[in-house]
Amino acid sequence: MTQHQAYRASILHFTADPAFNDDAYAWHEDGLLVIEDGRVKAAGDHAQLHKDLPQGTVVHDYRGKLIVPGFIDTHVHYPQTDMIASPAPGLLPWLDTYTFPTERKFDDPEHAHDVARFFLDELLRCGTTTAMVYCTVHPNSVNAFFGESHKRNLRMVAGKVLMDRNCPEFLCDTAEGGVRQSEELINTWHKHGRQLYAITPRFAPTSTVAQLQLAGELARAYPDTFLQTHVAENTDEVAWVKSLFPESRSYLDVYDRYGMMRPRAMYAHCIWLDDHDRARMRETQSAASICPTSNLFLGSGLFDFQRADEAQVPMSLATDVGGGTSFSMLQTMNEVYKVARMGGTYLPALRMFYMATLGGARSMQLEGTIGNFAPGVEADFVVLDPQATPLLARRTARTESLEELLFALALLGDDRTVAATYSGGKRVHLRGESGAEKSSTFAC
Repeated sequence: MTQHQAYRASILHFTADPAFNDDAYAWHEDGLLVIEDGRVKAAGDHAQLHKDLPQGTVVHDYRGKLIVPGFIDTHVHYPQTDMIASPAPGLLPWLDTYTFPTERKFDDPEHAHDVARFFLDELLRCGTTTAMVYCTVHPNSVNAFFGESHKRNLRMVAGKVLMDRNCPEFLCDTAEGGVRQSEELINTWHKHGRQLYAITPRFAPTSTVAQLQLAGELARAYPDTFLQTHVAENTDEVAWVKSLFPESRSYLDVYDRYGMMRPRAMYAHCIWLDDHDRARMRETQSAASICPTSNLFLGSGLFDFQRADEAQVPMSLATDVGGGTSFSMLQTMNEVYKVARMGGTYLPALRMFYMATLGGARSMQLEGTIGNFAPGVEADFVVLDPQATPLLARRTARTESLEELLFALALLGDDRTVAATYSGGKRVHLRGESGAEKSSTFAC
């Protein structure tokens, strides 16, 4: 039986990147989002759409609030949830002191399920409905994550970390064994419900040439899977890679040599790249995941928006917890705005919201599946409350344009701003115990 739901609120979604297109978004101040069997049927003005609703359709009244597509976080580590906000003088000592000991625990399925449950609840509380997620080297960590995500019917991408050198023995797999386990997990979870698999070499220094070769072969054998890793995050890391792979032109070239640059490949950070690297990213449609909070926290550097835009590098936004210090994509927008300004680039709020929604979907080659409210797209969306805090309410009451409203939400918003989160047309988070949603049966 066909199920219809409708949601009345101000509605915003994107059709293109506003940095390069004048007509890049749809804005309906008094809008209606119509959902049919978990997918978008229509999004537009309430005055036009309400007349065609089937008799008895339930209309959820969110007037005074803003509905946008669910946020997409393209780089985050669920096993690092419990070590967020851990002090260290830089990336490499932070890994040794906190990250690796924390990840050791994920061979225990009970522990992995417990952390996965909290992690997913935290994402949904912050309005994130899709993420590209790193697990650990343990297959149990992947099974736990996908199991919890599948229960919630979320659109998630994740993978087992590959790491066969330069790491503690308790986290070390082998070139053949790690890739074989990855293939088994692909066959178990890729396209199982809404779950998608990502081949996940942690970063070049922790994989031998043999492991990178096998990972590249696996990526070619399963071209509709994702690939995720880190590149050019930190100058010490870049120097380390140069010493390990002296034959490679650059850090990114290490991955390119082993066939890892392709559509659905997501490279986190991309700070210390050159123009040749950026051109290769455009040519191969490999995407950059910008991680401003972790880059500031670890002192890694500032992403160069101007050069990335000149090269037309596909870009998206990410929290990078636990190097990042918040699960909130709104707080991440706050930080990326400042990172851009420090580099001489001004990021309008419209573009920040694009990067966190359709920009993420495009970078992942998932436009048409998630990311906006085009007909047939999966109904993942978030309800934002401009009156969530006294300061936000006072500021948004004085906004005079959509850009001002979005900028206030990005700079002053956090998890409290998320009134409700929906995945596949079903509510998966509601702020507080009551009062965030009113429902009524619509009658013409």
